[in-house]
Amino acid sequence: MTTKISIDPVTRLEGHGKIEIFLDDTGNVDNVYFQVPELRGFETFCEGHPVEELARITTRICGVCPEAHHLASAKAADAVYGVDPPPTAKKLRELLYSAFYVTDHATHFYILGGPDFIVGPDSDPRVRNILGVIGKVGREVGLQVINTRHRCHQVIKTLGGKTIHPISSIPGGVSTGLKEEDRREIEATARDAVEFGKFSLKAFEDIVLSNKTYVDMIMHDGYRHDTYNMGTVDVNNHINFYDGIVRVTDQDGNEFARFHPKDYLDHIAERVESWSYLKFPYLKKVGWKGFVDGKDSGVYKATPLSRCNAADGMATPLAQEQYQKMYDTLGGKPVNATLATHWARLVELLYAAERMLELATDPEITSDDYRTVPTGIPSEGVGEVEAPRGTLFHHYITDEKGIVRKVNLIVGTTNNNAAICMSLKKAAQTVIKDGNIGQGILNLVEMGFRAYDPCFGCATHSLPGSMPLIVNVHDSSGEVIETLRRD
Repeated sequence: MTTKISIDPVTRLEGHGKIEIFLDDTGNVDNVYFQVPELRGFETFCEGHPVEELARITTRICGVCPEAHHLASAKAADAVYGVDPPPTAKKLRELLYSAFYVTDHATHFYILGGPDFIVGPDSDPRVRNILGVIGKVGREVGLQVINTRHRCHQVIKTLGGKTIHPISSIPGGVSTGLKEEDRREIEATARDAVEFGKFSLKAFEDIVLSNKTYVDMIMHDGYRHDTYNMGTVDVNNHINFYDGIVRVTDQDGNEFARFHPKDYLDHIAERVESWSYLKFPYLKKVGWKGFVDGKDSGVYKATPLSRCNAADGMATPLAQEQYQKMYDTLGGKPVNATLATHWARLVELLYAAERMLELATDPEITSDDYRTVPTGIPSEGVGEVEAPRGTLFHHYITDEKGIVRKVNLIVGTTNNNAAICMSLKKAAQTVIKDGNIGQGILNLVEMGFRAYDPCFGCATHSLPGSMPLIVNVHDSSGEVIETLRRD
């Protein structure tokens, strides 16, 4: 007899997903399909607009990471016009982006992903949320999280013109400079954000790394995948979120590919499956071999952990110390344990805070030279940044008047789609045995993809913005024997 499990409310994920689990005759998992049933369509209704408008329009793809789309779009528009923004403009954009990274990574660790570790993966769903986290770590910690996010959002508002959907980046630079009094406030926020990053890593060490059960879970083979890794690096092969060269490393940590974002189509192809509207990118030079690991499979990941694997280190001192500590603790590079992505995300949070402080104290940041007016004839351009969820490409083709004729977007979650499907299947095979489905099973399966911090509304560009999750469990004859719902 099968017991029906209902998990409510909908929490800790952006987007709309459906999971189909098929059991064999013994009640064990035979296959898993992760379906994204929302129609992808944002590229189409960007067509016909002036390219300079897209940095404002594409922020509406997602309310979680509009800053990523804003800057990728602005960089694409720069490329369309063939204009290089002055150094101050680039630094102002990156300063905004660094503040955004602090807020976004804090959101995932404390609100979306962290409850699985801080409160416990098998805890009551009613407390497996931010309130449960505050109850476990204390009210003061909760206030610190809220205060850090609030102040960083104020930085975004100051630099971007709006708190949620920035409007400041325009072709050739930004629309306004930074006043000294605002710079001082941003510097103070950045200094506190560095302390917050250090605190968060210490909390991870005390709560997660000191708990053998959690460490065993992180390193468990059920949450491991050996894929290629992708991330953006600077000239020293250190992680950079705003600008650089895309680097791909293999399962042993060796460099497989290195390319300028404008050449992404030489390296990435997208596959379509009949059961999902979300595409499956893969490495062209390897080819699509299905949802499998290994060097013969073109599947790659583009997560915070993937960025760490693809880089040789961090560009700031405190983050570099934590980067090295992570790899020393987990047995060296590369680390292919999916749940270790939570740790890598906190290392990145600290880097973003340090970089924010570097930029806020750069003498050039308050310069009046913050835009180069475009004079070229628009044609085609690619903009790329590292979104928190993965490498983000914006590719625009315009006519000679700058009216958009074609748009292609590959977002972070899309890059990770194949790996997410693989992680779901492996997690389900690990926790579902002999047809037994009890309280917490859905959450343990979800943990297989929650580490990716997926945003399916962003990846599929659906209008509703809801995030229900439906899991159907089928027996060996295909009959639905269990439905787990969040809708």
